[in-house]
Amino acid sequence: MSRTENVELTVLCLIEDDSRILLQNRVKDSWRGYTLPGGHVEEGESFVDAVIREVREETGLEIIRPQMVGIKDFPIDNGKDEGRYIVVLFKANEFTGDIRSSEEGEISWVDRSKLNNLDVVEDFHQTLRVMDDPKLSELTYLKSGLPGTYKVQ
Repeated sequence: MSRTENVELTVLCLIEDDSRILLQNRVKDSWRGYTLPGGHVEEGESFVDAVIREVREETGLEIIRPQMVGIKDFPIDNGKDEGRYIVVLFKANEFTGDIRSSEEGEISWVDRSKLNNLDVVEDFHQTLRVMDDPKLSELTYLKSGLPGTYKVQ
């Protein structure tokens, strides 16, 4: 049994301003809908540096002292590669700058009370639950072959 596997590392950040959170309406076909800003960790880059850079690139904001609040992972099985896709989850409520959209999608502040009215990405609410509840730390998709099979712990 191998102790290594193919891994893709990414970050997401929940940026809060009172009851509002910053969302991106993604335009990519592979993950379309409202989601939190984030992206891939570059080779040799720390997770904190990656989330600061990705938020800056996608939103125009410079987040200050982002806090890691959980992890999400799911199997990679795209027909040619197998492995695991790992998303390190962060929160930030201190930031500077003005929001601006990018080619990734339109950026906007959304009041939490309006989230159920939005077309969000597939696991948005489960991810947000892990990020909001200090008793939870992980959203893991199980390799059962059934779409949407996951556990939150």
